[in-house]
Amino acid sequence: MSALAIIFTLIAAAAILAAPRRWAAMPFLVAACYMTMGQKIDLGLFSLHMVRLLIAAGIIRVVMRREWVVGGLNGLDKIMLVWASWALVSSAFHEATSEGNPLVFRLGLAYNVLGIYFLMRIFVQSLEDVERVLKVTACLFIPVALEMLQEQITRHNLFAIFGGVGENVIVRNERLRAQGPFMHPILAGTVGAVCFPYMVGLYRKHAAIAGAGAAACVIMVVASGSSGPLMSLIFGIFALSLWRWRHLTRQMRLAIVFGYIFLDIVMKAPAYYLIARIDLTGSSTGWHRAYLIESGLAHLREWWFAGTDYTRHWMPTGVSWSPEHTDITNHYLQYGVIGGLPLMLLFMGALGVAFRYVGQCLRAAEEASWEDQFFIWALGAALLGQAATCISVSFFDQSYMFLFLNLALIGSLWAVQNRTASEQSIEEEDQQESEEFANPLNAWRRCS
Repeated sequence: MSALAIIFTLIAAAAILAAPRRWAAMPFLVAACYMTMGQKIDLGLFSLHMVRLLIAAGIIRVVMRREWVVGGLNGLDKIMLVWASWALVSSAFHEATSEGNPLVFRLGLAYNVLGIYFLMRIFVQSLEDVERVLKVTACLFIPVALEMLQEQITRHNLFAIFGGVGENVIVRNERLRAQGPFMHPILAGTVGAVCFPYMVGLYRKHAAIAGAGAAACVIMVVASGSSGPLMSLIFGIFALSLWRWRHLTRQMRLAIVFGYIFLDIVMKAPAYYLIARIDLTGSSTGWHRAYLIESGLAHLREWWFAGTDYTRHWMPTGVSWSPEHTDITNHYLQYGVIGGLPLMLLFMGALGVAFRYVGQCLRAAEEASWEDQFFIWALGAALLGQAATCISVSFFDQSYMFLFLNLALIGSLWAVQNRTASEQSIEEEDQQESEEFANPLNAWRRCS
């Protein structure tokens, strides 16, 4: 770890420990946007990169201050805990490979996911907190977008001084692919794409910040030179456009299911091979992603229970960093390889619960302003973008933080809405009891 990274880590950790709760999430966002995975400390089998060090500071803070998630543990929180538990248990069915010890890897995975998710659940405890986090995100994206534009002009990545990313910009089919602080251009563009709906949701309340943040998100997508982020952006925009028909979400879900079944019947290849026909930049690898799904299903017996240690035979090509595996460019399938169908389905279940929470929050906010309701819808649109992205992207750097930040924001917002509804119900009951006490005849009539 460089001297600059050490200073940054110390300042960020001090901010997490000392800042008011409403600002404690900000150092994590700064680290994710401006520090690469190359800045880390290796302690034996464990590799502590920047975000992991800040998670440790966050845990110390919540223990010292006795802070806890708003509204107590909800259904989404419990699914995340079960998900992490199975990730650890499944290590018993794996052997050490050239990539390391399976238990150590899963400990790191659970630590990353639960650390980010629950710390954000603790630090974000109101709609205003959600807006604050996303406004800061918008501001942080502006320098990242400008740096990625600079990469397109100079073919030089300024974040290379921190290690973990290459100095020269990647070129595919004569197209420059900027990546900023992220380990791959697709991940850089994906982060911008899935956060775009947030900016649209903020626009009516904070036009200047949201507008600049939206422009930064689009620049990150375009500068990445990748089809995947463009598709994620399109999914997010499509979800936002459905706002007018939000009362038909149940019918939309049914239409998607039956539409997929219809395509699967009429198409010669499985319906998921549609992604092989999408090429928005001239350098897409959609066929690889579609064939990976087919191979994963064909080899289901190998990984369905607790995952597998060998996938190299799934695809005609492998990866340079592992002799045992092919390139698993699918986040759902990646969890299947790590922990089998249980881990994959638990993650899908978490996404499903989060979508349900968005709908419940909207119903609970019927009397709220139009801006608040649309902002809640935008959180769901961002989640749809994340869910669609997971089909073609496997998060393997700090970009995972934005995935679980989305889930945490929705979990906290649901807890706040649920608590508010409960408090209103209690107030109404207390008021009714007071009226009955003031007029015993009303109470007698009610009982009779």
